[in-house]
Amino acid sequence: MYKYFTIAFLLLSLGSFGQKMIKYDSTLKIGKAGYRVTCMNRSLERNVLNVRPIGFKSEAREVNLELRGRVLSSEIDDLNQDGFPDIIIYVLDATGKTNLFTLSSMENESLQPIYFPDITNDMQLSKGYRGSDDFKLVEGILFRKFPIYDADTAIKVPTKKVRQIMYRVVKGEHGMLNFKAFKNFDLATD
Repeated sequence: MYKYFTIAFLLLSLGSFGQKMIKYDSTLKIGKAGYRVTCMNRSLERNVLNVRPIGFKSEAREVNLELRGRVLSSEIDDLNQDGFPDIIIYVLDATGKTNLFTLSSMENESLQPIYFPDITNDMQLSKGYRGSDDFKLVEGILFRKFPIYDADTAIKVPTKKVRQIMYRVVKGEHGMLNFKAFKNFDLATD
């Protein structure tokens, strides 16, 4: 009896341990070039994100940075239409908000960050915004969808509408790359 109890305890312990540490490890490529993205995802407070270029010239170095959150997923596409692969990494922070970490390949020689604007800085787009974002990348266009809430903060249930915003990458000041919203619309949900 003791033997069965010990085995059951070990199996339960290993099962719960596996759920706490959800390591993210993904390789994404377009042709021969791409990225390997790894993160241990140990806690929401502190993780190390590693992005290693694959098929780039030897000058391209991997990126290691500490982040607050866990990596959820990543997608690859040519965001700035220059013929080289770019990557978006979706990171969930402690508040439940999804943030983006985005890198652009500069002719497969180096990497450059792409700035994603905070939606709360845009009064029109952020009207009724409280998070719960859903992102999807389709042919170089980033789609963002979230439920719309009434302006009254006491109301905890979203309206029966969602807002969808479409972003594309544009060159900004000093050659910096930025996501810019170019179309948005509100849709009724069932």
